[in-house]
Amino acid sequence: MTLSVLRRSAFVAAALTAVAAVSIPVAGATVHHDDKPKPTVVFVHGAFADSSGWYGAMDRLRKDGYPVRAASNPLRGLPSDAAYVRDFLNSIKGPIILAGHSYGGAVITQAAAGDPDVKALVYVAASVPDVGESLADLKAHQVDNPAPPLPLQQVAFTRPDGTRGSDAYIDPAKFRETFAADVNPTLAADMADTQEPIDIAALNQPATAAAWKTIPSWFLIAKQDHANSTNLQRWEAERIGAHTVEINSSHAAMVSHPGAVKDLVEQADRGTS
Repeated sequence: MTLSVLRRSAFVAAALTAVAAVSIPVAGATVHHDDKPKPTVVFVHGAFADSSGWYGAMDRLRKDGYPVRAASNPLRGLPSDAAYVRDFLNSIKGPIILAGHSYGGAVITQAAAGDPDVKALVYVAASVPDVGESLADLKAHQVDNPAPPLPLQQVAFTRPDGTRGSDAYIDPAKFRETFAADVNPTLAADMADTQEPIDIAALNQPATAAAWKTIPSWFLIAKQDHANSTNLQRWEAERIGAHTVEINSSHAAMVSHPGAVKDLVEQADRGTS
């Protein structure tokens, strides 16, 4: 064999060795896979609503591979509602993204405090108090173009301890214009007739914890909200340092714009991964 042929053979052998080194995985080498489990997204409804309002967002998130749950908010009082939701969160293994609408925002603010599994808070047209602050205090905060008083109807009831309370409903005749102006009229009528009332005492109970001080927050601001002032939402979002998105929506943003809720939840997931 000539010297030139030997040189060519040595070159080919070296080249094949180099290709093999690149192409064949070596035992113990790091292989990157995007197989990290997705967090469970937990939704908490507010007053005058129920968990069905989240169906559109939940369906979209399921299609993107997220496990989803909804906690049925008792609407009996901020301390007890937050404790109930906290117990619900404790039943879920792994990381959680916690989303709350309206009064549900106050509930998740207290329920998630100190919970290491909650990686992000998502507020949807929400009320977000600080420690020592009630929803009535928030409502009284001075902003331009405040929301008008809610057209409430009250129904007396007896609590389990025998004391008398008062449940608040939005006047069904004014429900759509107040709560769900951009929702299909038939669906809005169903929402009005099946609304979950809130014990009005809950509106005056101050928060005792504020999870947004330690957990990253995202805020969906509804620009056509007649129940919770848009400017108040902006002030709240700025105060808590939330990442914000604004949409042309009524107070029932999760019903009329479920895709926007889904997108914000996924943004929160990416932002905390």
